[in-house]
Amino acid sequence: MASHSDTLVVFFGATAGANGGKLGSDEREIILLVWQIVDLHEKKVGKLHRCVVKPDALELTDQCSEDTGLTVDDLAEAEPLDKVLQQFQQSVSSEVKCLGRSSFTLCVDSPHVIRQALHPEASKKNLVLPECFFSFVDVKKEFHKCCPDASSVPKRTLASMLEWIFTNDLCHASLSKHCKDVINVFLVSFPSNKMEPVDSETVIRARGLPWQSSDQDIARFFKGLSIAKGGVALCLNAQGRRNGEALVRFINSEHRDLALERHKHHMGSRYIEVYKATGEEFLKIAGGTSNEVAQFLSKENQVIIRMRGLPFTATPQDVLSFLGPESPVTDDAEGLLFVKYPDGRPTGDAFVLFSCEEYAQNALKRHKQILGKRYIELFRSTAAEVQQVLNRYMSAPLISTLPPSPIMPVPVLASPPYLPAASSSRDCVRLRGLPYTAGIEDILEFMGEHTVDIKPHGVHMVLNQQGRPSGDAFIQMKSPDKSFMVAQKCHKKTMKDRYVEVFQCSTEEMSIVLMGGTLNRSGLSPPPCKLPCLSPPTAYAAFPTPPSMLSEAALYQPPLLAAPRPHQTVAHSPAHALAYYPPQPHMYMNMNMNYTAYYPRLVR
Repeated sequence: MASHSDTLVVFFGATAGANGGKLGSDEREIILLVWQIVDLHEKKVGKLHRCVVKPDALELTDQCSEDTGLTVDDLAEAEPLDKVLQQFQQSVSSEVKCLGRSSFTLCVDSPHVIRQALHPEASKKNLVLPECFFSFVDVKKEFHKCCPDASSVPKRTLASMLEWIFTNDLCHASLSKHCKDVINVFLVSFPSNKMEPVDSETVIRARGLPWQSSDQDIARFFKGLSIAKGGVALCLNAQGRRNGEALVRFINSEHRDLALERHKHHMGSRYIEVYKATGEEFLKIAGGTSNEVAQFLSKENQVIIRMRGLPFTATPQDVLSFLGPESPVTDDAEGLLFVKYPDGRPTGDAFVLFSCEEYAQNALKRHKQILGKRYIELFRSTAAEVQQVLNRYMSAPLISTLPPSPIMPVPVLASPPYLPAASSSRDCVRLRGLPYTAGIEDILEFMGEHTVDIKPHGVHMVLNQQGRPSGDAFIQMKSPDKSFMVAQKCHKKTMKDRYVEVFQCSTEEMSIVLMGGTLNRSGLSPPPCKLPCLSPPTAYAAFPTPPSMLSEAALYQPPLLAAPRPHQTVAHSPAHALAYYPPQPHMYMNMNMNYTAYYPRLVR
């Protein structure tokens, strides 16, 4: 977008924490806004405006106080951000009008103040920013473009660069025809093809998302940064449910690097971890080759809703009738995509297109209402999720195609993989009284800040002989001190509508329960079978892994008769070390025992 305005508004901001190149990285609030009008045509500089902003949290770092000269008392007497933004708009409009101009260009010496501070904070506080904050010129970047040989400028400060512009007609003319950086307002949904190249320097993995998060929620978390078309891919676990992770693709490496600065920023009450990922990982989740999916997603500006739990006999007309006339589907039956197994059997999943947000919201009101004899779950979805669900079902081998299970002695299945050798060290905790609907994400949310102290593969959910949740779980912590702290802090804390008891215990006690024994106030009862030892085998040696099963399908389906997937070390270039997180947890059924151990994804 080209601009020929001779009027610049030079804008600067500071937060209560880190500033400069780290501005916005610590999620601290804005406390100072500064701006000044610059008339390029007349080569004049207007009045300097300096407004202190009152944050919600009245606290400052020592470095910030030294840089800005502000105190907590100054913040307490200031106006909140929305009021200061109104002052900015009124002041700039008045001065520009006095100059006889009708437009101006916002200039900054770094994009951080707009992308990393102003837009994220306004999004969290539900503030509507003036239109001028959706496009700006990075003076430092443009200065180096038009003045690559300006070595005589002593300090590359904003003032010195503007002074150089005034005295250099060529630079002046070039800056007057600059290209603006634009803030994307909307996330564009778009299907990705497995064959298209994706630059690994543009992809991140976000972890710890609330399970109900949509692509729009993720775009809001990264507000101020430009996500590529169809650049949000929500990851699913082995059961086809979202696992709290997403792969996000940005338009370039600069925006990816800014996204990495938001590591452990908050989405509501949860903090989100942000790591580097690869283009290959993104395409495994978001990429597709199905013409049917491409045709389904070819309609532009559509809102996608996922339906789960449909009766296997449901027809398009049944779904249309269930949604009702208040939420008409785009092109009627052509706006429905039923997910099927490779042999044509229905899976109970379907995706629906709606032409506007109002129709989609009306459809979501039908969440958990009855169709036939089943209640139906409805969620907002994305093009990437459509691809992932289709990939998962279409590439998964049918049960009938698996090799027959060999006969083996009981000790081979004595205990689940990754279960440590029995020890009297009390570095575990037992959760008792969990809601039967509780999942792995609920447990991690329940433990809050203590999740960082959980060992890899350290969450074990205990199921009964019928394969249903028993209300118990064991968590392996990094040390006895950590487990003691969790037991003290989380005991009788509420999860959903129930309080959960949390006790410190040993690895030995955990092992015996997971192998079929019981643990109660009167002590331990051994499992109802004779086993030579409590130490688990390193792998299911009796189950050789056929090469055909280690295909792409392994990304979406738990290994039924295959060796458990070990921790993988992915080699990358030293300059770009990437974190690898398998996209779903694994469940290993202990067929000769009373319990099943549930292992979450690898954590670092």
